[in-house]
Amino acid sequence: MTTKSTAAGIIAAAMALSQARAASPSVDLPIPKNLGDPAKVGVGIQRTMTLLATSTSQHRNTVRILFYGQSITEQAWWHIVADDLRQRFPNANLVIENRALGGFASDMLVKTAETDLYSFYPDLMIFHVYGSHPQYEDIIHRTRARTTAEVLIQTDHITRDADLDEETDPAKLRPDGKIWNSFMNYLWLPTVASRYGAAIEDQRNLWKQYLRDTGLPAKQFLQDGVHPNAQGSWLMAQFANAYLVKRDDVTIDPMNCDTVRTFIVGKDARWRRGQLKLAFDGNRVDVILKPTSAQPAASSEPAKAAVLIDGRPPSENPDLYGFTRALSQPGGKWPVILKMAYSKPLQVEDWTLQVTQEPAHPKVYQFRLAGSKTGPDGSGASDQPFVSRSGRIAIDPKDWNVEYSLALPGIKPVPDALTVHWSVVPHFLDEFACAALADPTLETAITVAQGLKNGLHTLELSCKDPASIAAIRVYRPPVKEGPPSQGKIE
Repeated sequence: MTTKSTAAGIIAAAMALSQARAASPSVDLPIPKNLGDPAKVGVGIQRTMTLLATSTSQHRNTVRILFYGQSITEQAWWHIVADDLRQRFPNANLVIENRALGGFASDMLVKTAETDLYSFYPDLMIFHVYGSHPQYEDIIHRTRARTTAEVLIQTDHITRDADLDEETDPAKLRPDGKIWNSFMNYLWLPTVASRYGAAIEDQRNLWKQYLRDTGLPAKQFLQDGVHPNAQGSWLMAQFANAYLVKRDDVTIDPMNCDTVRTFIVGKDARWRRGQLKLAFDGNRVDVILKPTSAQPAASSEPAKAAVLIDGRPPSENPDLYGFTRALSQPGGKWPVILKMAYSKPLQVEDWTLQVTQEPAHPKVYQFRLAGSKTGPDGSGASDQPFVSRSGRIAIDPKDWNVEYSLALPGIKPVPDALTVHWSVVPHFLDEFACAALADPTLETAITVAQGLKNGLHTLELSCKDPASIAAIRVYRPPVKEGPPSQGKIE
């Protein structure tokens, strides 16, 4: 049931959109009459919206938002949405990134998500991608199984006037290619959203309604038949902004809910002889430090705390390391190797691949590998499975993507030689300094382990200054790891 105050919030959002239009004189269009069903807007993203809405000048919640997808997500609309959030919630400490990769459909994005998505561990992911529907589900499944992110799935915008009369009856839709867009938007995306507890922003129907209300053709909002132009980006932002609202009929404690729990030191966890031990269920654990107004002496250093997870330093857990994108020089932001793997435990270091084309087979690449700590670590060819001598790098031939990834930033033909760089980065701390942020309005949250198997673990802290630690916060993704439905309609 929608309360009057919730409806008032939606009206206020519409007013904010009007102001955004006034700030964009190049877009001379009427405000949409329909910004979404008041009973549905904001559903599924209330932890994020509560973090934003409850931020004050004295207590600024940090909120991490990730835009992910391909070229539609790269368009200007996401800047409008980000700016609107900053304007509406000026007290929030917003960390907003767009890691979209234009041209990368779901079958490729499911691989690059390993470097881009799960390591960012957003509070909210705003997501749109085209491509294979099983791989689309894989991304949503893994996001919900490996992070506590709320997910806002966007349906597709309208690209043809004929779309206004497309089939929308789910009982008539199948993934046979004849009515693919209808299948994805009116059967598959709602199914995936329901299956994983994700939110769905039905911009496709809102876009249709706007075209009907204004009598404008679909092409007016597109730059090339697919991608939104300035007017299309403005319209897309209106619908996204209207969904991003705090609902007054939903009450949630964002620090103590179904996915996040905060243990207060002295109440839920206690020190004994300089040690704190806590059993927890989840895949990420943060230590929250007490704020301090006292200025430390110039010569003094803050006390340090040592960390054990399941009786071992976090650095000994191979799940707590990650790879960055494998980017080439020359090249752009598109990785030329979609995904890295390993067979032996990793260490934090930088890696370099010297790549040359094989003259007799121009689509086969020879390479030599070296790590900044490991040193020279073997050579191989892109058409063969590769495991480095140390076992720290493994590459599947299917994950090479040189020609396509270089073509996207306009590098054609492929140069005779490339240098590819990536790093292994830590998602852990074996020890940390018990020093709070200088800004007392921001919470000092130190992530000591992220990427654990989602389940039962034990945290142990040892510290000479236990009074500096206020709480332990645990993140437990709502879905357990396991195979998704692989595109099946149940």
